[in-house]
Amino acid sequence: MSDPSINPSPVSEQGLSADTRHWPKALFFVALVFSIFQITTAAFHPVSTQVLRAVHVGFLLLVVFMSYPGLGKGKPWQPLAWVLGLAGMATAAYQWVFEADLIQRSGDLTQADMIIGTVLVVLVFEAARRVMGIALPIICGLFLAYGLFGEFLPGELMHRGYGVDQIINQLSFGTEGLYGTPTYVSATYIFLFILFGAFLEQAGMIRLFTDFAMGLFGHKVGGPAKVSVVSSALMGTITGSGVANVVTTGQFTIPLMKRFGYRPAFAGGVEATSSMGSQIMPPIMGAVAFIMAETINVPFIEIAKAAMIPAVLYFSSVFWMVHLEAKRAKLSGLPKDQCPDPWAAIKLRWYLLIPLFILIGLLFSGRTPLFSGIVGLALTAIVIIGSAIILNVSSKAMRIVFWIALGVLCAGFFQLGIGVVFGVIALLVAICWFVKGGKETLTLCVHALVEGARHSVPVGIACALVGVIIGIVSLTGIASTFAGYILAVGQDNLFLSLVLTMVTCLVLGMGIPSIPNYIITSSIAAPALLDLGVPLIVSHMFVFYFGIMADLTPPVALACFAAAPIAKEKGLKISLWAIRIAIAGFIIPFMAVYDPALMLQGGGVLATVYVVLKATVAIGIWGVIFTGYLLQKLYLWERIIGFIAGGSLILATPLSDEIGFCLALTFILQHAWRARKLKRLAQED
Repeated sequence: MSDPSINPSPVSEQGLSADTRHWPKALFFVALVFSIFQITTAAFHPVSTQVLRAVHVGFLLLVVFMSYPGLGKGKPWQPLAWVLGLAGMATAAYQWVFEADLIQRSGDLTQADMIIGTVLVVLVFEAARRVMGIALPIICGLFLAYGLFGEFLPGELMHRGYGVDQIINQLSFGTEGLYGTPTYVSATYIFLFILFGAFLEQAGMIRLFTDFAMGLFGHKVGGPAKVSVVSSALMGTITGSGVANVVTTGQFTIPLMKRFGYRPAFAGGVEATSSMGSQIMPPIMGAVAFIMAETINVPFIEIAKAAMIPAVLYFSSVFWMVHLEAKRAKLSGLPKDQCPDPWAAIKLRWYLLIPLFILIGLLFSGRTPLFSGIVGLALTAIVIIGSAIILNVSSKAMRIVFWIALGVLCAGFFQLGIGVVFGVIALLVAICWFVKGGKETLTLCVHALVEGARHSVPVGIACALVGVIIGIVSLTGIASTFAGYILAVGQDNLFLSLVLTMVTCLVLGMGIPSIPNYIITSSIAAPALLDLGVPLIVSHMFVFYFGIMADLTPPVALACFAAAPIAKEKGLKISLWAIRIAIAGFIIPFMAVYDPALMLQGGGVLATVYVVLKATVAIGIWGVIFTGYLLQKLYLWERIIGFIAGGSLILATPLSDEIGFCLALTFILQHAWRARKLKRLAQED
């Protein structure tokens, strides 16, 4: 569930862009040890949370400097790479060895503390520049400059002034800077769920989801595009990543859509829009959801519940737009005999669904993400290794007995702890070593561990660097100044405050990934929305949604540019289609603010049903407007009526709902009458 909206472009044949089988041995080993460390600390908690964060960042720095060159796209110069990487690990070792001393002299830094703290800040900035470009380091650098020189600014922006030692203490030591909440979440929940997704992907979950979606919808009207929507939604349940879905499912769905008549820009837009929706798709969602839960101190399950209805509406809207475009362009689906049997796909790889269902069950039963993640990851390893052993056995009865025995052994976990599960894994590994195909399965698991470390790098580095913003904001109190501006606007007009917040998220998203985008805007704008009466989760969801939409919005549109080489079309043209297809993503946050029942934040069942009905009609009507087709091509005046109808349903002013429903009904009835009339005339001719 990484957030590859921050994934880098390929850096070298031997770097993080290459297949892990082609990595240098040293890099492969470091990544493997990184994953083993994270699993061990999640399962057994042998170190304090401060040391965990420090070592997590140390490993990230080591992997980055061993993989990414300082300039260009070649291999990094190894002597310098090792010096910088080991310097990063040295900062972690310093935190570990002198942990007690650092706590006792908190705020009173020694010269060694200053050197280590300064080195850490510089290395994190440089690592972030190598991984995701210059935009985020510049923004964080501006915050850092404000902390150092803000005392010289005029008016309300001026603060009392802070020395270099205070800034370094805030950023490099304690839990309000580089080792803040985002880094903690990256080092715990996020890493585990990334590994979970990596294991399932290596085991063939992508093929399962693609075959299932192809079997159900491939032969329908516009089938190839519908496959893209459904497979991306399913992928979101295990990866929670956007651009990663574009470059995985998109390799299959975009060429398929083009082959069946969809325009290249539309095909790329469908894949980009569907893939970005994976970050809002429960149960796992994206990395931001875990950071949000920790930031506002609510159980992750509450975030997932709030996201459920909007996610369904989002993907339903994309599905509807795809259907309308297919009808407009008269595009048929694949011949049914060329589509796989969806239930045969399930029958072939059903065992991969076991860890996913158990993970979902644990999350929705109120277990913590950390507990759910480690159990889900362990069960995934057991299922993959166990299937490699038992699939060599022809007896169905023996297979059933084997799985039941494994289940009984794993059940001992609830009485004796996680060590039982790791013992079962060790036993299976020993058996697998001697069965046919077993060594290949064990190799797959090792590469899944390395893949997990690979995917954690951009997310983890972003989480560490945005600690600069968190540290400076908490030190200077600048957030209250910005929030005051938004409050001043919102006192007269909440809608203008929402638009201002939306524009801030979209503009920030042009240069930085969704994680730092959310952290910046949630620090500044979300508290202001809360003060204006917007519920806590809804206010954070609002900035979360538009941080994601930024990856579809011109001129940067990272997800669209990731789809561009596959679609063989300009990223800007794909982006212009994507924002039309993703219209629900722009509507839902506003509707949720005006009626929080859409995110299950009060109001009861009837209120939720009503707002869902209203949202469905509004999204459906606007889908028709932006496609320009329902039963026939729309006239301009029909588009105007439909646009006003949808807009009225979104607003929460007196009589706006009544006006919206009446106009929507008028629009549908007259269009159906006109289409029927045109069809009759065509038959008479």
